[in-house]
Amino acid sequence: MASIQRISPCLWFSDQAEEAARFYVGIFKNSRINAITHYGEAGKEAHGRPVGSVMTVSFELDGQTFMALNGGPVFTFNEAVSLMINCTSQDEIDYYWGKLSAGGEPKAQMCGWLKDRYGLCWQVVPAKFDEWYKDGNSAAAARTMNAMLKMKKLDMVALQRAYDGRD
Repeated sequence: MASIQRISPCLWFSDQAEEAARFYVGIFKNSRINAITHYGEAGKEAHGRPVGSVMTVSFELDGQTFMALNGGPVFTFNEAVSLMINCTSQDEIDYYWGKLSAGGEPKAQMCGWLKDRYGLCWQVVPAKFDEWYKDGNSAAAARTMNAMLKMKKLDMVALQRAYDGRD
């Protein structure tokens, strides 16, 4: 029996759950749609969704399980929650930034954060992020923070140079 991930994010969409899940699965390697459920007659007076329309989409992004729910326009995403992608190279940062920001909200781009076409916020960051900022009072962390605050998409080389004091 396959092990079940104990904690999985559930992402509330108005009615784009399947479209969004397919978009995300197309970006991340080792990803797939696991299951799609549909609304039935049961509970129609509570959920108000069309019978037969997609209710949930269970999907995996690089082995991490997610649930996408078509719950109607009651709730929307905001910057209080974001999904973080730890990247080991500038090529990875460029790839994820380019794919996820396409059709998104340019005004929401800052310091490695972006908002995709569905309103979901992502942080596309170097995997060394924690190392650079582990001592928030150090001169190296301050230089790196000052460099990062001037960026939209993060530049790993520039951040490393700032951390090393070579700028």
